[in-house]
Amino acid sequence: MTEPTVLIVFIAALITALATGLGALPLLAMRKSTVHAQAVGTAIAAGLMLAASFSLIQEGFDLHPLRTLAGIAAGLGLIWLAKTLLPSQSEVTERAHARRKIFLIMAVMTAHSAAEGVGVGVAWGGGERLGEFITLAIALHNIPEGLAIALVMVPRGASVLKAGLFAIGSSLPQPLLAVPAFLFVLAFAPWLPVGLGLAAGAMLWMVFSELLPEASEHVENGALGALVTASFAAMLGVMLLL
Repeated sequence: MTEPTVLIVFIAALITALATGLGALPLLAMRKSTVHAQAVGTAIAAGLMLAASFSLIQEGFDLHPLRTLAGIAAGLGLIWLAKTLLPSQSEVTERAHARRKIFLIMAVMTAHSAAEGVGVGVAWGGGERLGEFITLAIALHNIPEGLAIALVMVPRGASVLKAGLFAIGSSLPQPLLAVPAFLFVLAFAPWLPVGLGLAAGAMLWMVFSELLPEASEHVENGALGALVTASFAAMLGVMLLL
């Protein structure tokens, strides 16, 4: 068994980032974008993000509950601040509103990726076997997160290629933060539950403030609940397999 190196850690975290782009591939089957298709995609994305938030909070609580709660509060505060700095929906055109939605989900998923990047680096600091396991788990976990981004972007006019590239871009904090977390594991480890909570808080805000209200305008409540629950359960099923 070889000792982990900076290059190995960087490549491993880069693989997890690139895996996010695979989540856009199912959208190649989308033949046309309608208001209803956009709402269905938004509802599925909400379920996926709810499951990801649940996983982040559970992982954070295992490390340090109070720091995780502090991170959730910080995540809510930061995403609320970002929203207040953006023009309100009544002040923007439909196209600008779509860009605003994409910006918000990118900000949320980037915060999520930053926490995962620290997690990869800290894991490799614990040894090669743990690092390999966490890298594989996060890479597989990132695919449905890329799907969540694509489900918001493609129905709003973005190409599948663009959605895939944006998904990868949202995960670039992983290789960038994995290396310093690996080198300074003792300094980064205490902040990991804060980062997990921050990402979870931002994602929960996005789900309940943006995605679900928008989806409910064009999807009947029963169908909306079924879509969110099914995608939530599917995402948790993937996590259990890992």
